[in-house]
Amino acid sequence: MNVPTRALSLAVITAVALMGCGKEEPPPPPPVQAPPPPPPMVVKIGSVAPLTGGIAHLGKDNENGARLAIDEANASGVSLGGKKVKFELMSEDDQSDPKVGNTVAQKLVDAKVAGIVGHLNSGTTIPASAIYNQAGIPMISGSATNPALTEQGFKGVFRVVGRDDQQGPAVANYLVGQNKPKTVAVIDDATAYGEGLANEVEKTLKAAGVKVLPREKGTDKTVDWKAVLTKIKGKKPDAVFYGGMDATGGPLLKQARELKLAAVFAFGDGACTDKMAELAGPAAEGLLCSQAGIPVQAAGKKFLDAYKAKFKADPILYSPFTYDAANLLIAAMKKADSPDPAKYLPALAASDYNGASGNIKFDEKGDRKDAEMTIFTLKEGKITPIAILKSGKSMTLDEYAQANAPVAVAPAPTAAPATAPAAATPAAPAATPAAAAPAPAPAAAPAAPAPAKK
Repeated sequence: MNVPTRALSLAVITAVALMGCGKEEPPPPPPVQAPPPPPPMVVKIGSVAPLTGGIAHLGKDNENGARLAIDEANASGVSLGGKKVKFELMSEDDQSDPKVGNTVAQKLVDAKVAGIVGHLNSGTTIPASAIYNQAGIPMISGSATNPALTEQGFKGVFRVVGRDDQQGPAVANYLVGQNKPKTVAVIDDATAYGEGLANEVEKTLKAAGVKVLPREKGTDKTVDWKAVLTKIKGKKPDAVFYGGMDATGGPLLKQARELKLAAVFAFGDGACTDKMAELAGPAAEGLLCSQAGIPVQAAGKKFLDAYKAKFKADPILYSPFTYDAANLLIAAMKKADSPDPAKYLPALAASDYNGASGNIKFDEKGDRKDAEMTIFTLKEGKITPIAILKSGKSMTLDEYAQANAPVAVAPAPTAAPATAPAAATPAAPAATPAAAAPAPAPAAAPAAPAPAKK
């Protein structure tokens, strides 16, 4: 039978197509991919200080200390409640203004931060602390020294520096012991910090039998002090104490020397910076000042090296304390295994922490136990510590460093040749890092009068 050519071709094509379909295999299933890891839990920590204005250099120093601690924690890796954590620093500028301070405090509360490092000034820290307390958020100041901060009875308020009722007697007693003034003029900047510190100095001077002239005042913005200084000069004081910051203390000292006022000038920690040499020039040489804590030079080497490497500058004043404050918050969260303030607050209050500024424990008020005080002079343009006071004793910087040096540890025994199995010998513990220095040991005989007991 004859089959048409066209029909035959169609049959062949169809058969070939069917044969091809019969050999085709289904595509392999796509590879099973593991689900991406969950994003880390973000834990926010607030940092508040004046980042603009006359004392912005101190505010930035505070922020740097907290930022360094946060960055180190993130680099080391932290988990809380089984979740990886990324700490985030929320830095705010309070402009050293109480009203602005309250505004940024509420902003941080609304952002649900887990803790606060700050503020710098007592005048902003005290009112802001009430806002944090109401929200149940712990705060640690690395620089606010007015006693009123921890006298409010707030359970979540702490500080890692000493108080003005410790610092004031320390600098006043040193002034009396070394310079023996008969008459002293006291000036303050009318802030909670400046006035509070000046009050403590005045009380100590009067108790020592020194005549104190009627109080003179300026503000935290005053740069023209000539009227006040002219008035004081006529009364011929042997010494002048100023309670305020370096931005106003520098012009005060410069103008005093221009008016030929030859008295010894003493200041608190707010004006105990190298900035005084910049603002007052040669007039700053020989000034006395105090700090409610150890000098920066005595901070842990690990901290000092890390700060210099990260910020390409040396720390100024308070950054070892804000570094410790941030680390204290993180350590308490780790101990409680939670960033919930209500859960980690008990661990924070019970802290026993070796930080850049030494061993830190809190008393029932939230103050640092047995805080050091340091007396400085300005020598060749640099603030230089001359006495560190602790537990009623005085020591030089070298003596303090020696008392806080890590204990030498013998190296671990060298392993024996593998001729026969032997019992493992435990290695000796590692030496304590410099940044985790133990509390100072008793020092040699005082080189300066001890601070008055309160």
